[in-house]
Amino acid sequence: MTTPSLNSQQQSSPRTYEVRTFGCQMNVHDSERLSGLLEENGYVAAAEGENPDLVVFNTCAVRENADNRLYGTLGQLKPVKDAHPGMQIAVGGCLAQKDKDVVVKKAPWVDVVFGTHNLGSLPALLERAAHNDRAEVEIKDALEEFPSVLPAKRESTYAGWVSISVGCNNTCTFCIVPSLRGKERDRRPGEILAEVQALVEQGVTDVTLLGQNVNAYGVNFADPDMERDRSAFSKLLRACGQIEGLERVRFTSPHPAEFTDDVIDAMAETPNVVHQLHMPLQSGSDRVLKDMRRSYRTKKFLGILEEVREKMPDAAITTDIIVGFPGETEEDFQQTLDVVEKARFSSAFTFQYSPRPGTPAATMADQVPPEVVKERYGRLLALQERISEEENAKLVGSEVELLVSQSDGRKNAETHRMSGRSRDGRLVHFSPSESEPGVVDRKIRPGDYVTVRVTDSAPHFLIADSGVLTHRRTKAGDNVEVGQIPTTAPIGVGLGLPKIGRPEKTKVSEGCGCE
Repeated sequence: MTTPSLNSQQQSSPRTYEVRTFGCQMNVHDSERLSGLLEENGYVAAAEGENPDLVVFNTCAVRENADNRLYGTLGQLKPVKDAHPGMQIAVGGCLAQKDKDVVVKKAPWVDVVFGTHNLGSLPALLERAAHNDRAEVEIKDALEEFPSVLPAKRESTYAGWVSISVGCNNTCTFCIVPSLRGKERDRRPGEILAEVQALVEQGVTDVTLLGQNVNAYGVNFADPDMERDRSAFSKLLRACGQIEGLERVRFTSPHPAEFTDDVIDAMAETPNVVHQLHMPLQSGSDRVLKDMRRSYRTKKFLGILEEVREKMPDAAITTDIIVGFPGETEEDFQQTLDVVEKARFSSAFTFQYSPRPGTPAATMADQVPPEVVKERYGRLLALQERISEEENAKLVGSEVELLVSQSDGRKNAETHRMSGRSRDGRLVHFSPSESEPGVVDRKIRPGDYVTVRVTDSAPHFLIADSGVLTHRRTKAGDNVEVGQIPTTAPIGVGLGLPKIGRPEKTKVSEGCGCE
């Protein structure tokens, strides 16, 4: 594992890096922080197709195949590293937090292992590994500082993630996340709003507020002088509504047990908060929900959906469902199908149950045979496909506003279409031709906004082939043309909490953010 000193290498030419992300939106956002941190320490992103000097894996541990995928990829990378003197490999994220030094036992060519609580240690660990010519494993048991104190190099010019909390206080029996991410701790509202403002000033118009349980925000402030405020999340949504230039605000993920009327009212009454809601069901059987330790039942869940649709009839509601949880009977599964039929989700993320070591469900009796899980999973998919197709068909003929996206259409080159996302998150493939002369202002770019009429539908997307009705150029579109990616400087130094309200304008560098 001999690696020349990083400082001596950086004197001659900057070291290149690549961050590979597995897993959820939280991991994607953490990877933005890692990229910003590395660039602040002199690294530059590797060009496409180039072997980087450093590969960082930001890992997921939610499903068993995440382990297999990581260690398989590490095995494929070993000969690349052997042929590339000075190359380093770092493994971070949830799987690293879980496996700790097991990572270097399974893959001795890995240089650094770091966890979910110490992202900021990566540059020092890389330097130490190179100097000592040995793997450095550093896993912290608790969060020392919010990742927001690190710089971030954003993935998108027009959409941004903003973390409002870290960790989770729920004890779902199937979930390993709380043991890897720790107890919930909430960021200061002022810091959150400052980060949103900084993104907007660089052209971002679509922001997603992130947390393992966003609507518990305000109950777990780290500042002992700050009063618990169960309405803090709805206040945060309304405060985002005051930020000029922010056109779309969404959030993920809430928990049905703590989803309150004030949040629904804030969604309905704040113009830039989109009418899109991801509400995890997990199971339609009350008995299974109890075994999962999910502190709600199907009556409450369906009641939330009913109230959301009463106040926002156009709301698109998505969900998560696990098939084959230990002890799930055919009757339990049928109850899930019944709830899905009633709920009319626009789409669903469906999973075959996968036992995770360290979770209570992994040792429960009555594990469902894989062939039974697979058969039930197929029936659920077929049902949700039908519902998604029916719900999308209702939109044919309607006009929708799209935020044009960069890479959502795999067949766009063949179909001569572009793609975008409607306010409720639906994917729309559209013809960039003009519905009448002069509608398109020069050229449609990712990050711009267009209005189109839906002409056809499928379960997972809509089609709009009658031409663009309106086109609005944006700063994000300008940035796409020149290859400018937003960067945000470190925001916040502690875990206390000032009062909520619109932040003062944050000065944002137009450069790389590394000054």
